[in-house]
Amino acid sequence: MSTITEIVDVEVPVATAYNQWTQFEEFPKFMEGVEEIRQVDATHTHWVTRFGGVTREFDATITEQHPDERVAWTSDSGPDHAGVITFHRLDDAHTRVTAQMEIDPEGFAENVADKLGVLDRRVKGDLKRFKEFIEQRGGRETGAWRGDVDRPGL
Repeated sequence: MSTITEIVDVEVPVATAYNQWTQFEEFPKFMEGVEEIRQVDATHTHWVTRFGGVTREFDATITEQHPDERVAWTSDSGPDHAGVITFHRLDDAHTRVTAQMEIDPEGFAENVADKLGVLDRRVKGDLKRFKEFIEQRGGRETGAWRGDVDRPGL
């Protein structure tokens, strides 16, 4: 299992950054290797990814979500991974977005990529592209979901 932590500061208010991150179906526009995400319901998504010439499909569950603070998930099938994206207000116009992920690579290509640091660089690149995506839109998100999802067991 590998742990990846990456940070990016975006020039938008915290609500804008958070709102955009809740638009999972937009992820292919800034996440390398993500071909499609379908929002099944408020807490379930279906992903189609491509890495090293291999296409994988898997389902994920949003395990915790609080507006302007965090979105956490875990995979239900396919590659074993979980993570959390947190949003920290720096000032009225700037937000720090932190991605923390635990990934258990599946298959030869993913394991080699993990050992060579490719997965870390991919997450870093995804956050950089998220920054460009939201800032180039003039700080306007493509949508928002402001609901709460409490951590299991609470």
